Amino acid sequence: GAHTIGQTDCAFVRYRLYNFTATGNADPSISPAFLPQLRALCPPNGDPARRVALDRDGAESFDAAFFKNVRDGNAALESDQRLWGDGATQGVVQKYAGNIRGLFGLRFTYEFPKAMVSLGGVAVKTGRQGEIRRRCSRFN
Repeated sequence: GAHTIGQTDCAFVRYRLYNFTATGNADPSISPAFLPQLRALCPPNGDPARRVALDRDGAESFDAAFFKNVRDGNAALESDQRLWGDGATQGVVQKYAGNIRGLFGLRFTYEFPKAMVSLGGVAVKTGRQGEIRRRCSRFN
């Protein structure tokens, strides 16, 4: 759910738009209505560093819209879209996407902070064993 805010580079999206799994076609899990929008942002020979919102409906709003986008085939990242295609995670996506606007969003805003606190208990590598990346996609 953290991808309800933020952006990624076209470099991480483009392969889904033009030659997914070397078929010459787009990723079939992308909504036909969303595909032209992504292609407009990330043309075949465009700037690979161009930014794409992770949440189609508002990359600056922390809400459950991300899950609705995943359910509807509107996820920019393949890893996010696979949450809907996997039986182990589809129910979680549906729970947060909901059917009634706002009802499940309230649950998400309650449960997400609890998950972050839980992750805080994971042993963090420090010193020479770990690093804080300046860019998530690259080692320092």
